[in-house]
Amino acid sequence: MVDGERIQKVLARGGIGSRREIERWISEGRLKINGNPVGLGDRLKEGDRLFLNDRIVNWEKFVEQPTRVLLYHKPVGEVVTRRDPEGRPVVFTQLPKLAVSRWIAVGRLDINTSGLLLVTNNGELANRLMHPSTQVEREYAVRILGNVSEATLARLKEGVELEDGKAKFDDIKFYGGEGANKWFNVTVAEGRNRLVRRLWESQEVVVSRLMRVRYGPVVLPERLKARTFYELNDKELELLFEFAGMANEKPAINAKPESKAHKPGKR
Repeated sequence: MVDGERIQKVLARGGIGSRREIERWISEGRLKINGNPVGLGDRLKEGDRLFLNDRIVNWEKFVEQPTRVLLYHKPVGEVVTRRDPEGRPVVFTQLPKLAVSRWIAVGRLDINTSGLLLVTNNGELANRLMHPSTQVEREYAVRILGNVSEATLARLKEGVELEDGKAKFDDIKFYGGEGANKWFNVTVAEGRNRLVRRLWESQEVVVSRLMRVRYGPVVLPERLKARTFYELNDKELELLFEFAGMANEKPAINAKPESKAHKPGKR
């Protein structure tokens, strides 16, 4: 790092925020190097003292920070937050501890939705995968009560008006079922809050179970049980970087991943 590395790149790698967020902090004067306000093109060099909101940032530990991505199988009942004022279990307590940085959830799943949750320590990767412009497909397995007419399915694919604008399923596939329960797999390309449930409910269809099974190119492994995770290997990371439009930023190799599949102890 002879000429240094851009501040936003270093901090995004460490999970402090996305590059876009960090650029905003720079424009707001919240970052300083050696006591001087930071400019957008400024680079960090060995020995520089970096401050965010007048608090020192130990940025050196982010320089060679390897990117890690976990596929976590979230169960119903856990919330995607670091702390919950109601004392409900949170997903982050189920993940391995990081020596530096922190885990960032790629999108959210509400408390009643289970399935695939991606978490990473790379803030820029997380931002790319969540940004609306990326149009990342999310696929869900949905169990509903009762029968659904072809006309209803057609409306859901054409688009219906919700309180926050028009929305639709990009694809709907029937997966069978017995008695009152029917299974469908649906795909959406945006991450609005409770979107899948709200689309079905707009047609007075009751959703009794909802599980995310895919996020972009990443599929929930069939053998991955609830409250367990799988860590992407180096080849899988490279493919995910390529999907996110970061092919030129080959991830640093995590030479000794903590685990491939893991079940935390009982709470």
